[in-house]
Amino acid sequence: MRGYDWIILLVVALLTTIGLTGIYSVDLSKGDTLTFFPVQTIAFVLGVGVLLLAASVHSVFYQSFSRVAYIGVLLLLVGVLIFGVTVRGTTGWFRFAGFSLQPAELAKVSLILFLSWLFYRHGRQYYRWQFVLGSLIVVGLYVGLVLMQPDLGSALILLAIWFGMLLCSNTKKRYIFLLLGAGIGMFVLGWFFLFAPYQKARLVTFFDSSADPLGSGYNVSQSIIAIGAGNLVGRGLGFGSQSQLHFLPEAQTDFIFAVIAEELGFVAVVAIFILYTVLLWRIVMLTQRCRDDFTMFVLLGIAILFFVQIVVNIGAATGVLPVTGVTLPFLSYGGSSLVINLLLIGIVESIARSHG
Repeated sequence: MRGYDWIILLVVALLTTIGLTGIYSVDLSKGDTLTFFPVQTIAFVLGVGVLLLAASVHSVFYQSFSRVAYIGVLLLLVGVLIFGVTVRGTTGWFRFAGFSLQPAELAKVSLILFLSWLFYRHGRQYYRWQFVLGSLIVVGLYVGLVLMQPDLGSALILLAIWFGMLLCSNTKKRYIFLLLGAGIGMFVLGWFFLFAPYQKARLVTFFDSSADPLGSGYNVSQSIIAIGAGNLVGRGLGFGSQSQLHFLPEAQTDFIFAVIAEELGFVAVVAIFILYTVLLWRIVMLTQRCRDDFTMFVLLGIAILFFVQIVVNIGAATGVLPVTGVTLPFLSYGGSSLVINLLLIGIVESIARSHG
């Protein structure tokens, strides 16, 4: 067990414990039979095994495996559109033997690995527009297939990973501004021709959550009430009125932060922010030990992914950002999400051990 970053492992263990506690509380409101907590516990045990396996191999493996992983996940994204199970209007899951697999979660990992290989392979050619266009095509294939499910939240996360890693690669600023301009143009086109009515409603709610408090703004309004009701130490586990009385929809996923804030209070919220800050700081600090660009970009990509998911989920719960269905790392219910996040930590630990 030499070379592991034990601070990262401790932080992840604490975050997962807080998440399981919140999910258990939500389960209490559903009746005598626990539904979410046992599934999340099994996913955690499985995820720990995946973490240890991922950490046990040398980081060179991920470099050689990155291209195979990208193509494999691309095929899964195509396959899920044909053979996948539809949940709440999104055809994004394979389901077998009582378990489900969400390829969009795997896409986040494979995209980080493949983009890191691409940046490493092309050395310092970030100044060439061909490099930017090539990386855009790489992410564009994934994003297009994810949007066909449709899963706007995962598509935005994939774009954020690519854009964040591009910024870290010292790409020419004029290319960045051109991409931002193109993104604004695509948004305008999407508003008129691509976005579903419920997606438009979420964006309208973002600008004014009181515009439709019983409709599209209901979730956000209830979430804000729950967070405010927590005060310093919360109402107690299982005693949050918003989650226990089912005023807060999707409490175990999109709004798990609101559940924890209401029942465990401001103290728990501060603890969560501290733990996330330490996690991101440790991952970024590990880049100083990297002896090649590939592992450096992998660490940066993982840090970007966690950061964006944290900001988007908590931002949605507090009404600062629109609700996109993005999970909160290690806290939200979701077997695929938890296992993939633990896999990412395993990759981080692999790099820490390989460059220790």
